[in-house]
Amino acid sequence: MPSDIHILGLSLALYTQIHVAISIIAIAAGLVAVRGMLGSRVLRAVTALFLITTLLTSLTGFLFPFHGVTPGIVIGIISVVLLLAAILALYRFHLAGAWRWIYVVTSIMALWFNVFVFIVQAFEKIPVFHALAPTQSEPPFKIAQLLFLVIFVILGFFSVRSFHPAPVPAQ
Repeated sequence: MPSDIHILGLSLALYTQIHVAISIIAIAAGLVAVRGMLGSRVLRAVTALFLITTLLTSLTGFLFPFHGVTPGIVIGIISVVLLLAAILALYRFHLAGAWRWIYVVTSIMALWFNVFVFIVQAFEKIPVFHALAPTQSEPPFKIAQLLFLVIFVILGFFSVRSFHPAPVPAQ
């Protein structure tokens, strides 16, 4: 891509760095939030950070100069829908009834999508990973994606089973 492209007044390189930093913060906060779910706790500040930064990851991703619908855009749209459900479940419906498991499932799915894209980008941009799977159809890439999918399914299963916090009070 040409270096003269700007997004929101930022060079493409700087915008990309900010997008990646937001994504890494979102993944880290999401992992801590899931740890809270496994302990049947809503870690309010970390959870808010996770939801906001994960939403920002998708929204900033939409601004990259791509033409047409790409797999990344489709993942971003799905992620936004999942995040809206998680936000509603937590902040509007206060995890009452089915909203408890809806929150857990949608949060973990949104986190997994973020990790999925992170793995794709790692295999595209980091030379050592790219050398292992230059077309992303090679076993190292497929194994990495499958491994993280299995990890997130297991995290989701145990989180749904163990996440029974006291109702979140209305703000």
